[in-house]
Amino acid sequence: MRDQRHLRHTDDPADHAERRARVANIVGAEGVAIIAATPERNRNNDVDYPYRPNSDFRYLTGFCEPEAIAVIAPGFDEGDYLLFCRARNADQEIWIGRRAGPEGAMADYGADRAYAIDEFEDWIGRLLDGRRTLYLTFGGHPEFEQSVLDHLGALRSQGRGSVPPREVLALDVLLHEMRLRKSESEIALMRQAAATSARAHAAAMQSVRPGMYEYQLAAILHYTFESDGMHRAYPSIVGAGENACVLHYIENSAPMADGDLVLIDAGAEYRGYAGDITRTFPVNGRFSAAQRELYDIVLAANRAAIEAAKPGQPMNAVHQAALEVLVAGLIDVGLLEGTVDEAIAEESYRAYFMHGTSHWLGMDVHDVGDYKIEGEWRLLEPGMALTVEPGLYVRAEDNPSSRFANIGIRVEDDIVITETGCEVLTADVPKDADEIEALMAKPYRSEIA
Repeated sequence: MRDQRHLRHTDDPADHAERRARVANIVGAEGVAIIAATPERNRNNDVDYPYRPNSDFRYLTGFCEPEAIAVIAPGFDEGDYLLFCRARNADQEIWIGRRAGPEGAMADYGADRAYAIDEFEDWIGRLLDGRRTLYLTFGGHPEFEQSVLDHLGALRSQGRGSVPPREVLALDVLLHEMRLRKSESEIALMRQAAATSARAHAAAMQSVRPGMYEYQLAAILHYTFESDGMHRAYPSIVGAGENACVLHYIENSAPMADGDLVLIDAGAEYRGYAGDITRTFPVNGRFSAAQRELYDIVLAANRAAIEAAKPGQPMNAVHQAALEVLVAGLIDVGLLEGTVDEAIAEESYRAYFMHGTSHWLGMDVHDVGDYKIEGEWRLLEPGMALTVEPGLYVRAEDNPSSRFANIGIRVEDDIVITETGCEVLTADVPKDADEIEALMAKPYRSEIA
């Protein structure tokens, strides 16, 4: 049995306290920031989706229950940080699980004061009165956000009776700039998510056999995630043969044939942080000549992009490095004509490579943060985390006579920018074709007792 003592499944209150202090310093004594947890969502009839709070709320609070509101109000009489949450309820806790309650919110989650969620209406007037600026998130819980704006409008209509905020600013902008640069503790969590994600991909490589269904291979991934106390960070993509050419294929319902490549894009989530890995490998354990030819092009692009990921470089330098390798390879194998510069200028490559190479990674798989500042690509900085995922997709309907028809390949790693280059968080899962074949030749043995 694997030693899982290193895995902790609760957030560190000190991390959230530090983040709230940073927000409080920006908001200042004349401001107030209010953020609500997203509501529960119904799946069907009386079944809800498993609850996950919006990432901004968890980033500030570590509180993972629905029906919760956090308030950061520097200098407020009752405390700088107030949390409104569901009160303890013995009957409800028998049916749907324990609650922290206001007492737990103070004892375990760092709230200066905490109150039942039903009391928020009684407090909002006091929280807004005398504050110059209201910081509010937008889009996560529209009904709540509108209710706060309605209260603000009502206060303004009272004339001299109150002094409501004069301006409303988006708290999202502030938080997303903070979240873009990961702390050492956040990077440690991302390493854990990446390690489990990598182990799941390796297990899939060793488990696949011709005749298996895609969903059976997905089950290997999810078993590995769950055995480490993690969940999937997003719906897993397991696409074999022509399905590998569908970028967001999640049906995972087809049988995998001898001679197919299978593309898996899947990652685990650990304490709110996502892993995101893509590997492509042969169902029968051996790349064909045509598969290997395209695979080596994509792998070279992945490595060139990682090499380009350095502090001080513009974000799009990663994509450009991958693109040049991919286009040169497409010309070499006869899928494109002309020069590399011509193919890039004319975007003829988009028939085979139609997506970007990178996106930010963190609490959201496609994490927050602007890619451009005033029209210019943002420069990479230490602590920024991103994916590197070049791919090539040759659809049979567009290339019926090509030896590459129905080959879809993507190779994706997770990286964090360092002082001198980048750290590849997902290096534990093979991506060299020879290494993949060698791993696939070994039988899969679960490390879980």
